[in-house]
Amino acid sequence: MDMHIQYSLFILFLPLLAFLIQIFFGKRLPRQGDWVSISAIFTTLFFALIMFISMLTNYNPDFKQEASFVWLDMGEFQIRLGFLIDNITIIMLLIVALISTCTHIFSIKYLEDDIRYSRYFAYLGLFTFSMNGIVLANNLMSMYMFWELVGVSSYLLIGHWFEKKSAANASKKAFLTNRVGDIGFFIGIMLIYNAVGSFAFSDVFSGVSSGLIAGTTLTIAGLGLFMGAMGKSSQFPLHIWLPDAMEGPTPVSALMHAATMVAAGVYLSVRIFPILTPDALLLVAYVGGFTAFFAASIAITQSDIKKVLAYSTVSQLGYMILAVGTGVYTAAFFHLLTHAMFKANLFYGSGSVIHSMHHALHKKHDHHTDPQDMNNMGGFKDKMPITYWSMLLSTMAIAGVPIFSGFLSKDAILAGTLSFAQHNPQHFLLAIFGFGAAAITAFYMFRMMFLTFHGNPKIPDLIDDIHESPKEMTGPLILLGGLSFFIWYTLPNYNPFSTYGWFTDLVKPMNAVVPGNMTAEEIEAGAHHAHYLAMYVSIGVAAFGIFLSWLFYIKKGLSAEVWAKRWGFLYDWSINKYYFDENYDKYIYQPTLRLAEKIAWIDWELYDKYFINGFGRLINWVSKISGKIDYDFIDQIIVDGTGKAASLFGRTFKKIQTGKLQNYVLYVTAGVIILMVIQSF
Repeated sequence: MDMHIQYSLFILFLPLLAFLIQIFFGKRLPRQGDWVSISAIFTTLFFALIMFISMLTNYNPDFKQEASFVWLDMGEFQIRLGFLIDNITIIMLLIVALISTCTHIFSIKYLEDDIRYSRYFAYLGLFTFSMNGIVLANNLMSMYMFWELVGVSSYLLIGHWFEKKSAANASKKAFLTNRVGDIGFFIGIMLIYNAVGSFAFSDVFSGVSSGLIAGTTLTIAGLGLFMGAMGKSSQFPLHIWLPDAMEGPTPVSALMHAATMVAAGVYLSVRIFPILTPDALLLVAYVGGFTAFFAASIAITQSDIKKVLAYSTVSQLGYMILAVGTGVYTAAFFHLLTHAMFKANLFYGSGSVIHSMHHALHKKHDHHTDPQDMNNMGGFKDKMPITYWSMLLSTMAIAGVPIFSGFLSKDAILAGTLSFAQHNPQHFLLAIFGFGAAAITAFYMFRMMFLTFHGNPKIPDLIDDIHESPKEMTGPLILLGGLSFFIWYTLPNYNPFSTYGWFTDLVKPMNAVVPGNMTAEEIEAGAHHAHYLAMYVSIGVAAFGIFLSWLFYIKKGLSAEVWAKRWGFLYDWSINKYYFDENYDKYIYQPTLRLAEKIAWIDWELYDKYFINGFGRLINWVSKISGKIDYDFIDQIIVDGTGKAASLFGRTFKKIQTGKLQNYVLYVTAGVIILMVIQSF
C-alpha cells in the first residue's frame, strides 16, 4: 500500500477511534480523557505534515493517487468507495489537522470544568473524522455520507450547552437549514448517477466530457450539488443558521468557520468545478458575490463580537464562491487556505476576550452583563497584549492589507472577478460586489478591534480584572497570527524556475468553460492582466475602510450614532439582519406549522374519527351480528342441536340393547308383522 494511502487511513480513523474511546470511557479516564483526543489529533497533524512536506519535495502539479473498493455489489448496481489524494487533498488535510489541533489545545482551558468535558472532546473527534472523510472522498456517494456526518457533528457541538434554549434552537436550526441544501445535493447526485452510472469523480468528469450528461440536465445537476454547498457554506438564502451557531463554544466556532463545516461547501465547489456549466457558474457567481456584500453589510452594525466574525465568515465564503463562479477556482481554494488561518485566529482571540470577560464578571458576581457585547469592552489592549497583537495581524490579513496572507488570496479573487467583468461587461455588478465587500470588511473588522481593545473601558470597574489568557489559549493565537503573513504562501521551491510560490505552482486550474466561453487559459491570462488594477483598487478600498473606521471609533471625527440615524431604515435593516429570521418565521415557518395543524386536524378529526374509527365501528357491528348468528343459530341450533338429537337417539336406542334373546326375537317378530301389514296394502 502506498505511503500516502496509509497516512490517509491514519488521518481518517484516528479521530474516530478517539471519539469511540471518549464517548464510552472518557469520564473514567484521568482528566476525562482529553489527552486521548489531543494525542490522536496531534498524530494526524504529524502525518498531514509529512504528506505536505512530501508534496513540496516532489513538487509535482500532476500528482494524483486513488484507491477504492467495492462497498455494495448487487450485480447491475455497484457502489465503489475510496480515496483521492492529490495536492488539493494534501493541503486541505493539513488545514483540518492544524486547526483541529489548535482547537483541542485551546479547549483545555476554555472548557475547563465544563459539565460535559469528555463528551465535548469526543464530538470534536467525530467532527474532524467527518471532515477528513469529505476531503479524502473520491466519489459523490462517500462524500455525501461524510457530508451528513458533518451535519450531525455540528448539531452535537453547537448544542453542547443544550440546557440553554438558544443553543438547543441554534443546533436544530443549523441541522434543518442544511437539510434544505442537502436535498438539492442528493438530487444532483442521482441525476449524475442516472446518466453516468458511477459516483466516482473521474468517471463523472469523463462522462461529462463524452456527453453522457449535458445541457439543461447537467446544469440542474450541477446546481443541485451546489445547493449542498450553499447550505454548508451558509450562502444566501441559506445563510441564516451560521450566526446562530455562535451559541456553541467558541473553539467550535473556530473549527467550523475555518476548517470543517463551512469549508466543506467551498471544497465541494472546487471538486465539482469541471462539471459546472457556464449557466450554472453564472448563478454560482451571483450567489457568492451577493452573499459577500450582503453579509458584510450586516456585520457592520453588530455588537456581539462573535456575530461580527460569523457574518464575516459568511461574507468571506461568498468571496470564495464568487471566485468559483467566475472561473478562478484556484483563487477560491487559496482564500480557503489563508482564511482558515486568520479566521480561526480571530475566533480564538474572541474566545480569549470572552474567557477573560467571563471570569471578570464572575468575580464581580455580575450575571447580567453580556461578556460578548463589544459595548461592554474597550481598553483591553494593554491588559491582553498577546490576544491583541495576534488578532491585529489576522484583522489586517482579512482586511487585505499588503504583506498579509488575505491580501494575496483576496487580490487573486478580485483580479479574477474584475477580469470576468471586463470580458462580460453586463455582469460588472459582480466586481462591485467584490470590491464593495472588501471596503466594508476593512471597516467592520477594525471597528471590532477599536471597540474591543482601544479607547476607554466601557465598564471601568471591570478593567482591573481583565487579564491575558493562559498559554493553552495564547499558543494557538501566536501560531496562527504568524501564519497570517504572506511569506508562508509565496515561498518558492528550490526549483529556480518557480516564480509564484508553491501554491500557485502545485494547484493547477482545471479545464472548464465559464460564462462568456472563456477557457481556463483565458481566465488565468485575464486574471494576470487585471492583477495590478485589482490590487490597486483593493488596497484603496481597504485603506478607505480602515480610515473610516479610525475616524468613527478612534478620532471620533464622525459620530456612529448620528450616522446610524442618517442611514435610517438601512441601519435598522442591517442591525436586524434584514429581518430574514422574522420573515422566514412569518412567511415560511408559521404557514408551514398552520398547514401541518390543518392536516393533523383532517387526519384526526375526519380521517381517523370518521373513516378509520367508523370503519372500525362498522367491523365491530358486523362482528357482533356474525357472532350472534354463529352462537345463537349455528352453534345453538345446528351444531348443538345435532349433538342433542344424536344424544337423544343414543339414549333411546340404548334401551333396545338389553342383552336378552327373547327381547330380540320379539323385536324381529314385530318387525316381520309390520312388514307383512305394509305389504298387504
